[in-house]
Amino acid sequence: MVPPLFLDVCPDHFVIDMCAAPGSKTFQLLEMISHMAEPGSLPSGLVIANDVDVQSGDGTLRKAPNIWSKWTGGMGNGLHGLQVQIAMQGISLLKVGGRMVYSTCSMNPVENEAVVAEVLHRCGQSVELLDVSNELPHLIRRPGLKRWKVKDKGVWLASYKDVPEHRRGSIVSGMFPSRKTHVDSSVNEVTSTELCDDGCNWNLRSVEVEQPTPTNTLEEEVSTLPLERCMRIVPHDQNTGAFFIAVFHKLSNPSFNHKDLVEKSTAEIKDASKGVEAESADIGGIQLPEGTKDADLLDKETDDAAFYNNSVKTSQENEADDDVHPSNYTSVSPQMAGRKRKLQTQGKGRGVDPVIFYRENEVTNKIRDFYGIKETFPFDGHLITRNSDVNNVKRIYYVSKSVKEVLELNFLASQQLKIASVGLKMFERQKSKDGASAPCAFCFSSEGVPLLLPHITKQVLYTSLVDLKHLLQYKNIKFTDFVDSNTGEKASNLLLGCCVVVLDNKDQKTAIACWRGRTSISVMASSLDCQELLERMSKYTVADKMPSLHGNTQSFVEAEDQTRDAPESAENSEIPIV
Repeated sequence: MVPPLFLDVCPDHFVIDMCAAPGSKTFQLLEMISHMAEPGSLPSGLVIANDVDVQSGDGTLRKAPNIWSKWTGGMGNGLHGLQVQIAMQGISLLKVGGRMVYSTCSMNPVENEAVVAEVLHRCGQSVELLDVSNELPHLIRRPGLKRWKVKDKGVWLASYKDVPEHRRGSIVSGMFPSRKTHVDSSVNEVTSTELCDDGCNWNLRSVEVEQPTPTNTLEEEVSTLPLERCMRIVPHDQNTGAFFIAVFHKLSNPSFNHKDLVEKSTAEIKDASKGVEAESADIGGIQLPEGTKDADLLDKETDDAAFYNNSVKTSQENEADDDVHPSNYTSVSPQMAGRKRKLQTQGKGRGVDPVIFYRENEVTNKIRDFYGIKETFPFDGHLITRNSDVNNVKRIYYVSKSVKEVLELNFLASQQLKIASVGLKMFERQKSKDGASAPCAFCFSSEGVPLLLPHITKQVLYTSLVDLKHLLQYKNIKFTDFVDSNTGEKASNLLLGCCVVVLDNKDQKTAIACWRGRTSISVMASSLDCQELLERMSKYTVADKMPSLHGNTQSFVEAEDQTRDAPESAENSEIPIV
């Protein structure tokens, strides 16, 4: 949870989490952006989470001991080239003046300091490595390494000169501190496929060097870059996992062409992958050779036709009552024809359900009228669904202006982005007996209550702390059993259907999605969620003890079983804290 703190995020920033799985940092970034937004509004910035692999690195060995039986030293060597490409892609996307945090769950310098050094070398003076030692002063950290060795096939290598000829396809010079390439002893110059210091030249260049030293001397190299500005978090310093952090600041746009960089880098990795001797390394259950490059990962792929056929099938399996048809998917654009793509292996239907702008005015107008949503709150173009059959939509999501623009661009680009999750779940259709007879078929999703609360004028019930605690404790209270009789009367005047119960406290405003049944108010939350909220509210002081209704505690027990007035989904909802 530490790396996002160094990103210095503001509500108007656009943030991309390039390797987002499993997602804790992504949610942290979302909370940081949303927390600073105005109440009742979404931030103008956005967070994009991208990943194709859910696996952790060696730094997570404490909480994932199964990694011990799978981890090998060659994994870091195999990931080095891919990590350099990802970092360089990030630098290319980064705005001038912006920050990029490079972080891994690994202690291997080949995945860490070596990648940072390669980025600095390629970008020249356009990027600097920031010294953030004064930020988060209570965080115990260790400086980055300036010297290290590379292990390959059980042998420790101190310099690229020590790498056998047949291993130079997988062990590259950029893995070592000095980045010096192999020296031909017959001449005083070396041929290198490196970038110049200003990052502008991809061509071969000759560099004058000193007389070569004999190989296999194990003489350690030392980097001349300020790698001590990197941070190493080790488990025994403060009882954490192990991870690495480096913070980059973009001063200007590098002079190299990004498209050429990606194509050239990919070609180099493919060439380097040829002839790699396989040494079994089990990464996430997939057998990969030691020194595997990202190009090797392209072998296990399928064509677009198979991908889309699989997408439709898994979408139907994932949400059986949502009618998703192959004909509803946008056809593959000519630019995408012939390209290969990795299979979705992290869950059926993940990332393949369509994103549809929801513009059913009859439904949205009924929602507006039922909850008294102010006209100033924008609906048009901000509501989406993941079901192409708009007559059987189960959930309606809300997106901010920035996300809306991204979705519109994605439609123009033939939906090349495969979106797994987007927007804030705002409304859910109720199919219970009482839900079908309610004037509005859609209930508040608890996640959407904080955003909507300042904009709704109907179906809101303000209550005292005592009655709210009763409601959370017993989950269902009859109108006549409210401690405050005025609250019970107001509850009976609400329309049948979803409502919001609000405690307007000077210290904290608490809002809970509830269901106004025929004779009672029921909380749309699980018992566990209710208990958690009760614990959070324990700081509130009440002069008198909570009285039991009519002096009979048993009436609460009976009321708890009277859930027939509540919709079927009540147990699956969450409690929002505003």
